[in-house]
Amino acid sequence: MLTDYERKVLRILFNYSSGRRRLPTVHELTVKTGKGKPDVMAALDSLVTAAYIHWEDRSESAHIVILEGWERESEKPKLPKATPLEQQNDLSYWTQY
Repeated sequence: MLTDYERKVLRILFNYSSGRRRLPTVHELTVKTGKGKPDVMAALDSLVTAAYIHWEDRSESAHIVILEGWERESEKPKLPKATPLEQQNDLSYWTQY
């Protein structure tokens, strides 16, 4: 499961590359996220470890290959199941109290 910051960096990479036909530089990522370079690099390392991006030549961010542009369904947090009262689609909620 990605942290909010890692998800933000991934979405910036994906949206920036589809809109501008190039990947943002590390400096542009720091400006867009409001965090420092060590935080951006840690997020990129986490994305590489989780196989969302591939970044073999780390000399610049232009060498990043995006493997998945958004968080996987299997890793998203699940909502709790509805209680029996919430599952009823009748008027009992309004009439039984």
